[in-house]
This record gives sequence, C-alpha cells and structure tokens, in this order.
Amino acid sequence: MPKIFSYTVPLEADIVDAFCVMQKGFTDQFVYYRKDGRARFMGLGRCIALSTLEDVEYETEGPAARPPVMFSFNRFDAENPAPADELFASFPRLRFMLPEIVLMEGANGTYLQVNSLGPVYGGRVERFLRQAAAAPRRHRRAIPHRVEPDSREAWREAVGGALRAIEDGRVQKVVLSRRQRLTADGPFSSKDLLVNLIDGSARGTVVLYRYADVFFCGCTPELLVRKEGGRVSSMCLAGTCPAGANEAQRRALADELMADEKNRAEHDYVVRHVREVFQRECYDVNVPATPGIMPLTHVQHLHTPASAHVLDGVDLWSLMGDLHPTPAVAGTPVGEARMLIRQLEAYNRGFFAGACGYIDADGDGEFSVGLRTGVFDGEMGWLYAGCGIVAGSDAEAEYDEIGLKLKTILSAFEA
Repeated sequence: MPKIFSYTVPLEADIVDAFCVMQKGFTDQFVYYRKDGRARFMGLGRCIALSTLEDVEYETEGPAARPPVMFSFNRFDAENPAPADELFASFPRLRFMLPEIVLMEGANGTYLQVNSLGPVYGGRVERFLRQAAAAPRRHRRAIPHRVEPDSREAWREAVGGALRAIEDGRVQKVVLSRRQRLTADGPFSSKDLLVNLIDGSARGTVVLYRYADVFFCGCTPELLVRKEGGRVSSMCLAGTCPAGANEAQRRALADELMADEKNRAEHDYVVRHVREVFQRECYDVNVPATPGIMPLTHVQHLHTPASAHVLDGVDLWSLMGDLHPTPAVAGTPVGEARMLIRQLEAYNRGFFAGACGYIDADGDGEFSVGLRTGVFDGEMGWLYAGCGIVAGSDAEAEYDEIGLKLKTILSAFEA
C-alpha cells in the first residue's frame, strides 16, 4: 500500500470560482457539493486509485491537518451483463479515487488540499493558492439544445411487464426508468453544467465525475448514508407528487400525497429496508413511524430520516453496500427487482441511481444516490430519471411524473 502525503491549508476563496479556473489543467474531475452547505468537496486530477482503504498510510502536512479525501462513483448494477451506452462504458471501474487537489468547504472552514505520493512540493501549493485567489466570479451560460422524446409505447410495455410480475407475486415494487437523448447546438463543458446546477434552482447535492472527454453529473435529492465518527444517517425517499404553482397548491398536493395509500405503501418498502439494515449493523436506531414532505423545485417526495450509531467493525463502505440499492431505486424484494429491471429496461443504467460520494482516509464520508442525472461528452448526452411501479400504477401518470423529474437535469442547460 503506497504512502499518501496530504498537505492542507486554509483557503480564502470561493471554491466553485477556484474550481472553474483550476479545472482547465485537469481531465479528471470529481464533485460532491451539498447545496445546503454542510459538505462540499471538489477534486481535480488523480493522484492514485485504491481498491481498498484498509491499512491506508498517510501523513498530513501543512497548517490544517486533514485526512486525504477520496471520491467514489459506483454503478447501479455493476454485474449487469447488458452493455452500457458508449459514454458510460468509457469510464474505468475504480473504487476510491484520490485527486491531486481537493477544494473543500464545510462548517469548519474552507481549505485547499494537495495530495502526493511523495512529500508535497511547496511551490505547487503556493501556485494553486494564487490561482484560487485570482479566480474571477463565475457566470452561468445557457446551452441551446434538443431533446429527443423517448417512446411512450415502449414505456407502456415496460410498465405492463412490471405489473404482470407484481400480479404473479414475483415482486411487490419495481423502479423503472426512462432515458432521453440530448443534443446541444454547440459545444458545452462539464464546468458549464456544474455552474448551472450549483447556482440554479435545483435542490439537493450536485455530483460530477469527469473522465477525459466524458462526464456524469446531476443534482440528487437522496442521501444514501453519511458517517461522522460513530454516528450514521440516511433517508427514505419514495412517493412523489408535483410541486405546484404556488404555496397553496404545494400544501394541498403534499396533503394528498400524505393521504395516498399507493405512495405511502411505496415509501414504506424503503423505510423497512433502511430500518432492517440499521438494526442489523447499528444501535440507537431512530426511524420515525410517519414520513414528512421534502419539497423540491419540480416535485415533492415523502421523506423519512434515519439515524443510528454504528457497531464496532462496521465501516461506511460496507454500510453503503448493504443499503444500496434501496427499494427507492430498485424495488422490493431488491434482488428480484434488479433482475426484473435487467429484463424490462433496454439499456444499462451505468452510474444513474448508483452510489456517488466521498470518503476520507479515516473512514468518514457521505454517499448519495445518483438521481436526476445524465452522462455527456460536450456535444450530446443521455438524461435519466425513474419512478416506482406498484400494483395499481398507471403508465401514463408515471411517464408524466418522470417528465417532471427530468426537469432537474435539464436545468443544467439553463441560465
């Protein structure tokens, strides 16, 4: 296991502005940016990729000692034999990626971290600090584009297959997705979409993984798991309604969602799954019996938070693996639902609905589910969103619900 040298220094600059200037020199880019401000990490370059965090040896340098921060982007169904599209297929299969540079911002301040496999050269740190300090204010840019509609008939057939599997008792719920092809009228960059998502109306956590000329990005509302010392938290997010045109409509639609048996049942599958995993691997488990509402820009979701303390020997990576995929993105039973998705969806999801996040060398970090996302090459790309199918689901209504969800990733093209 190689030794990592990690030099961290306080940064007096906006990390997004700094990232926009510094990213020109790096083809590998990683972002996990919570818009609520609690955890913001932006990585550039790749110092090393690791398959495990066991026995990672590191030495901290600089005036602000911080463990090295790594990023991890994982496929929804890594064993799916169906080929992914040419964009997703071009990403390597790596587990933990340590950037050369990490810009970080949180409750404890703003920092620049430089990572190396040898003692960090002070000149590099000074150069990066100068670049960050001189970074101009970023600006948003509209990207004219066209979206090719997907087939409603193909969607009806997929939902019909899901409903037959439910009727036969094979599954109780399955989450199906749609994808649409987007073509831009001119070239665009990962930086363009990133800035539009961070500064736009989308709510949640902005994620980005760029490898060479292709990049995966979006803004997801769904936390999978967070670990801070011995404390862990998650959320159950399933059941959807429109956001409404004004506050009165929002409240009325939210009340209808809370009272809807179908959506409450769909949500309860996720609650049971998260509670079972936490009760098996944690103690002091707290999962409320009644959900609340998470209002987003275009939709609202039933939402139940979950928290606990991990048992000795349970780490973030294993907990993430036991939670993902949840019934919110696969269905229930999870294994059978995933097999059904392979049959009903004409494409491999790649990173869509996969676990995306960061983890430091001490084992703390956070993963979210890669929802409301797309994959792009700077000229075209694919947009993804999905919804849960249960007994009684209507194909047309579910198609329209996904249309609302697709507006989040489409907002990345708006200024």
